[in-house]
This record gives sequence, C-alpha cells and structure tokens, in this order.
Amino acid sequence: MTAGSATPAATTSPAEVHAPAIRVRGLRKVFGSTVAVSGVDLDVPAGAVLGVLGPNGSGKTTMIRMLLALSRPTAGTVELLGAPMPAAAGAVLPHVGALVEGPGFHPFLSGRENLRRCAAAEPLLSSRAIPDAVQGVLSRVGLSSAAGRRYRAYSLGMKQRLGLAAALLVPRRLVILDEPTNGLDPAGTRDVRTIIAELHAGGATVLVSSHLLAEVEATCTHVAVLDHGSLIAAGPLAALLDGGAPALDVRTPDSTMAVQALRAAGIGAAIRPAGVLVELAGTDPPSVVALLVRAEVAVHEVQRWRTGLDELFAQLTEGHSQ
Repeated sequence: MTAGSATPAATTSPAEVHAPAIRVRGLRKVFGSTVAVSGVDLDVPAGAVLGVLGPNGSGKTTMIRMLLALSRPTAGTVELLGAPMPAAAGAVLPHVGALVEGPGFHPFLSGRENLRRCAAAEPLLSSRAIPDAVQGVLSRVGLSSAAGRRYRAYSLGMKQRLGLAAALLVPRRLVILDEPTNGLDPAGTRDVRTIIAELHAGGATVLVSSHLLAEVEATCTHVAVLDHGSLIAAGPLAALLDGGAPALDVRTPDSTMAVQALRAAGIGAAIRPAGVLVELAGTDPPSVVALLVRAEVAVHEVQRWRTGLDELFAQLTEGHSQ
C-alpha cells in the first residue's frame, strides 16, 4: 500500500508539527475503589517509538483506552497530535491507527471482507482506493494467502495480523498497538518489528504496549514504565539504559588476571561472562585498556556497558513496590 492510495491528509499547522504526538497531564482513572491510573504526566515526541511497559494490572491498557477516547478519564487531560481529546476525536482519530485488547471482526466474513468493511469507514480512503488498500495491508501483514478464509477459522496470531492490517489501512501519523505480538510465532514477531521500523522511518509516531522486553529494546526509541497505575520512569531508551554508574565491558579470556591488575591499580572490577566489568569512576576507557595491555591481558573487545532493559525494568518495579 502506498500513500497515494488514500486521500491526502490535512495540512498540519506549525504548532502541530512541534507539539508532542501525545501529551498527558494528571491522567487518572478510578473504577469504584480501584485506582487504575494515578496522575500520569507524559509527553511522547513526534516521530518516537514509545514502549509502554508494566506488570499485569499496571494500567497500560486503561491508559491507552483513555488516549483513544474509548474511556473517559476520571481526571486529567489528553492531547493527540496537538488536539484535545475527546473533543477533537472526529478530526484526530482518522490519523490514528490502533490495535487495542485484541481485534474484533465478524466471524462469518473472510479476512478480506472484514477489512473492506473497515476501509469503507475510513474518512481518508476513497471508495475506488479500497481494493488496493486492502490488498496492500494483507500483503504487508502476511495474510494474502488466508484473505479468503472466514475469520472464525483464523488462529490467534492470524487474528492479530488482521487487526494490525486494519490499523494500517491508510497512512497514519500515530499508531497505537496494545500487545501487537500476542499469539504470534517468531516469524510474526519479526514481521511486527519490521512494520514498526517502517512506520518510524516514515515519520509516524508509534506507541507499543508490550511485555516482551527484548522486542521493546530492539524497536523502541523511548520507554515509559507503569506500576500500580503510576508512571515510575519515562524517557529516551538510551538515556535510561545509560543512567547507571559508567562502566566498561571488557571481553577477555584472562578475566582473573584482568581483575587482579585493575584492583591493584585501585579500579573496581568484577568478573562477568566472557570478560570483566570495569568501573570508570576516576578513570577512562583508554587508561583501562593501556593498563590491561601492560599487564599482558588479552583484550578481545571493549565497549561501554549498558544496563539491559530487563534488568532496568526489574530495578524500577521492585524498587517502586517496596
């Protein structure tokens, strides 16, 4: 599918161009005595790929539903693409593709027929462009060969693919995906990763809610972590992963010798799989490498050590729960 298959989007104003794609202030949602989302403030820069992480029950889906005007906040405000929600939903939502809490389609219609119905409701898609648009997204999500089968015969992974196809029927400025790899095999997960990368390269903003930390680390530029309804961390992924004390990952077969040489020089070091983790407080990478070479330690590779997303996530959520 190409952008030419849809009616051109309305021209954006300079204010919209520079505004965050998503802006949330004081967002709160209460169900009876349960606080599902508690006072969330969040800005998502235009063009970012935001991974929303959190344990089950942390408020991820509830927040997404409020972003899309599927649920009204108890308190707080939401702006999408520079416009207030839900007041501007009619103007904004045609530019937003979403897959939330699993797709819902007519069970006795085929995948293609279901998408044609979705396409007929798209304000940015002309009637004559519908066949090409439908075929384009079916191919994009890997459902061309199953397009004629009834939806009720689809596997969970195929249903997820069809829901993703519906979200991508026209070019979007913002795409919101709630657990998009749910039910997908490794090949399907790779396809979703590719689609997210394509959307990002095309300038779209993408919000992905996922429990697969490796997928978030591989695809996202920014991360937001929710726990018990509260936002406990948010920002560029690289900055969050580099937020700990500076350290160096030295790959060497002489780990014991390396640690002894470093500690003798007053540099903190610890043995790790395939090498040594070196603290950089009071020193720098060139000095560390020179010291190891003088000590006749075989240095195979040196790189800046970064906390893995799984480790960072555990630290944040465990610390917040205490």
